[in-house]
Amino acid sequence: MPVFCYITDRRSFSGDESTRCHRLLEKIAEATRCGVDYIQLREKDLSGRELETLTREAVRTVRENTRLKTEDGKPGTAVLVNSRTDIALSCKANGVHLRSDDVSPKEVRAIWGRSVSLFARDHSPISPIVSVACHTSENVAKAETDGVDFAIFAPVFEKKDSPAARPAGLTLLRQACQARIPVLALGGITVTNVQSCLEAGAAGIAAIRLFQDNDIAEVVRELRR
Repeated sequence: MPVFCYITDRRSFSGDESTRCHRLLEKIAEATRCGVDYIQLREKDLSGRELETLTREAVRTVRENTRLKTEDGKPGTAVLVNSRTDIALSCKANGVHLRSDDVSPKEVRAIWGRSVSLFARDHSPISPIVSVACHTSENVAKAETDGVDFAIFAPVFEKKDSPAARPAGLTLLRQACQARIPVLALGGITVTNVQSCLEAGAAGIAAIRLFQDNDIAEVVRELRR
């Protein structure tokens, strides 16, 4: 079954900041109920305090809406925070998503392990989920060596809002998927091109607008058909 990662962008919602955050939390609840595997909080413009508040609310929302276990016994939706290991820890998120030039996964796991041991944080996983952004097959190979849980490879297809970003295409995606870690395809992903990503070897897809701008239940049904 393909893996799905919803990457958030509250700025795409209309209204004031309070309204945008409320809409985003509604989408997170919807994604959780539909069995989306990961929620990646990618709100780069927020201050640390603002991101911490949003992360705490997102974690609470996921816990209120998640199924305890999926049918195959795997845990439900996990919340990953972009780059901020400290915020992920303080808010009891499941892990961290790293940029390709970020701190190393080894550093994240070391910080996480010390904190969980020292403070005996309730509900914090003993080991975090760590994903990393990759743009080349070499990036993915390094991510594998670094022991990440999965890589997000982008951009695969041309994005309407970022026409200057050069798409990697399916050939490079196929090369990246030779690694022995799951690789999720990101960038210009639609319902109609997901199958080609899976055929190239992707374990699943990551997307912003595919989930955020549509009925997630309908999207998930189409993607899992």
